[in-house]
Amino acid sequence: MSALPLALARAFLFVPADRPERHARALATGAGGVIVDLEDAVAPERKMAAREALAASFAALPDMDRQRLLVRVNAAGTPWHDDDCAQAAALVARGLIAGVVLPKAERAADLSRLAQAIGPQGVLVPLIESAAGLAAVDELAAASQVLRLAFGNLDFQADLGMACDADEAELVPVRLALVLASRRAGLSAPIDGVTPDWRDAARLAADTARARRGGFGAKLCIHPDQVVPVHAALGPSADELAWARRVVDAIRASGGGVVSLDGRMVDAPVVRLAERLLALETQPAP
Repeated sequence: MSALPLALARAFLFVPADRPERHARALATGAGGVIVDLEDAVAPERKMAAREALAASFAALPDMDRQRLLVRVNAAGTPWHDDDCAQAAALVARGLIAGVVLPKAERAADLSRLAQAIGPQGVLVPLIESAAGLAAVDELAAASQVLRLAFGNLDFQADLGMACDADEAELVPVRLALVLASRRAGLSAPIDGVTPDWRDAARLAADTARARRGGFGAKLCIHPDQVVPVHAALGPSADELAWARRVVDAIRASGGGVVSLDGRMVDAPVVRLAERLLALETQPAP
C-alpha cells in the first residue's frame, strides 16, 4: 500500500468510527485522507463495538479508497489503547487501512511499539497536543514509519490553560516547531489543526491561509463542507504551477546546471520547490 496519497494529501477529514454509514461518504468528499476516529468521536460505552465493526465496514470499500484511510486510536495509557492498536494492526495487515493516528503523542517509545505492531507497510501520524508532545517533537518526527506530524491545536490550548483568540497568534511558535521538526526529519509538511466552527467560511479561509504561510501542507477537517476549500487553498495556484514548469524546463534545457530565470538564479533549492509544487498538482480535486 503506497503512502504517497497521504504524503501529499491536503485535507484530512474526521469521521466517527461508530458511524459506518458515514465512512464511504467521507471518502466520497474527495478528502486526501479520512481519519476514522475511535477516540473523541466515540463514547466510552461504544468504543468496543465500534472497533470490532471496522473490518466489515472497510472490507466493503474499494482498494484505492482504503489507501486514504487512517484510524485514530485512543491515547496510550487509556483502557482502550492496546485493543485499538491490535485491531489497527490487523486492519493494516489485511490492507484495509493505510495506518494509524496516535493522539496525545508524547513518547517515541509509544510510536515504536505501534510501528512494530502494524508492520512496515503501515504509516503513523502522531498528533502533537500537549507541552510534553512539543518537547519531544524531534524524537516523534524521527520515529520509525512516521509519515507526517499533525497539530491538535484545541487540545494543546487546553493542556497549557491557554485561551487564544481566533487568530491563535499565541500558537505561532508551536506551529513553527512542527514545521521545523518535520523538515529536519525529512517528513512531508505537517497537518494543521481544526477550525471548530465548520459553518464559518471566513474563519476557515483565514486559518487555511495561515497554515499555508506557515509551511503546513494539510489541515484537519471536522465537516465535509471544509474539504473542498481546504484542498483548494493549500494547493498551488495556476501562476505557481506555470512558474514551476518553467523552472523544470529551464533546468532540463541546461542539462542540469545552474541557470538564470526572470533574473533569479535557479539552483537546487529552487528546483526542489518547483518539483514539490508540480507534485501537489497530481492530487485530484474533490
